[in-house]
Amino acid sequence: IQTHFRIVSPPVLWSRPGPIRSILTTARMPRRLAGTAFLSFPVPAPRPGVGKTHLAVGLGLRAIERGYRVLFTTAAAMIASLTKALGEGRLEEKLKFYSVPRLLVVDEIGYLPIDRTGANLFFQLVSRRYERGPMILTSNQSLGSWGDVFGDRVIATAILDRLLHHAITLNIRGNSYRLKDKLKAGLVQEAEAQQ
Repeated sequence: IQTHFRIVSPPVLWSRPGPIRSILTTARMPRRLAGTAFLSFPVPAPRPGVGKTHLAVGLGLRAIERGYRVLFTTAAAMIASLTKALGEGRLEEKLKFYSVPRLLVVDEIGYLPIDRTGANLFFQLVSRRYERGPMILTSNQSLGSWGDVFGDRVIATAILDRLLHHAITLNIRGNSYRLKDKLKAGLVQEAEAQQ
């Protein structure tokens, strides 16, 4: 799923090149975007349904309202697109496609395994955007498990090195929003909602 927005804000990390001039506050968007944004990566990892994607989309829409160009995609769709472009000899064109928007939102990192080629392609994109364009990333995996997500601890470390350099991390904790009504009705036990 890829959605291109004309106007432009996870687990949430904000990362900016240079000094951080303003930090995201409730319902406020920085006047200038520069760098990278992430959703939280707490230990243990965020549970499904706690609002990571909802927050990422909301921040993206807020950025759009401020006049920024935003692209939203899932990690699986983006890596599939980059892999296809590599096979067709159009990788440079596709990397540019993901580098042009002022803000790139990549949802669901770690939900599906990423092979070595996908990890290398993701690294190339992160390197290209590093200190040039903000990103919001969502994941239900802790940062410590990204070596497993990308199938290579060295490349995961290189990716995280760039992503976290200017980042501020906000942790999202709690039970699944989708299961809250079932919890209230007693249809699901607290322990089940936390899995």
